[in-house]
Amino acid sequence: MAIDSPPLKPGLYVTATPIGNLGDITFRAIETMKAADAILCEDTRVTATLCKAYNISTQRRPYQDHNAAQVRPAIIEQLVGGAAICLVSDAGTPLISDPGYKLVREAREAGVEVFPLPGPCAAIAALCAAGAPSDKFLFAGFPASKSTARKRGFEGLKDIPATLIFYESGHRLGQTLGDMQDVFGDRQACVAREITKLYEEFTAESLSALASQYAQKKPKGEIVILVWPPEITDVAPEDIDAFLAEALKTLRTADAADAAAESLGVKRRDAYARALALKPTQQ
Repeated sequence: MAIDSPPLKPGLYVTATPIGNLGDITFRAIETMKAADAILCEDTRVTATLCKAYNISTQRRPYQDHNAAQVRPAIIEQLVGGAAICLVSDAGTPLISDPGYKLVREAREAGVEVFPLPGPCAAIAALCAAGAPSDKFLFAGFPASKSTARKRGFEGLKDIPATLIFYESGHRLGQTLGDMQDVFGDRQACVAREITKLYEEFTAESLSALASQYAQKKPKGEIVILVWPPEITDVAPEDIDAFLAEALKTLRTADAADAAAESLGVKRRDAYARALALKPTQQ
């Protein structure tokens, strides 16, 4: 199917690309990459495969952690001068555990328009298929490579009432799962591997079972770990009232109820009812 490439407005186009299956690219991404003045790539060789599949002949230039500071001023100059430039990563959505946010920030500071071209993202794809609670989630990127630092990072996340999403490499997977069990307890979790690719798999078990399974096994490919939120414990009514009484000093009733629901893990409607009851005493 031929895809037209209309002229582009000047600006930086943050362009999501497939995380595995080349068919996941959007028509808009293809036409934008074809019409752009240049494509900034994490690895030009990786992007070349995508470009070959869709007959994209636009010039490709490297933009990654090793050269970003050196080449960024010239890129900003071109953008200010009216160029239309795509930013892509090797796979998925740029800036999500990939280089690029400094370029976006400096482009905006220079008055350049930045256009997001949404598409594949491994973290979101994993969340959609893992069965984890999805009403609240936190993407935490790659854990630290050393166990001590890794556990320290997990300590700061363990009480967050949301599904936690991490990226990890296969050779550290077993150790990371073990550290997660030590800090988070034996929560439900899921290891998602090779999403959208031929050997895609989702393994949902307790952290202890996953840590045991991957203790010696070092799987290849891109890996996403999802950890279920902590179980909500019962909160004493007096603690809810104390929280709401303080919140009502500065917040509207509805906002105080929202804050109690998020901070204490209580039902919002229950918090709102208590806030209404307490409100007259706050007049």
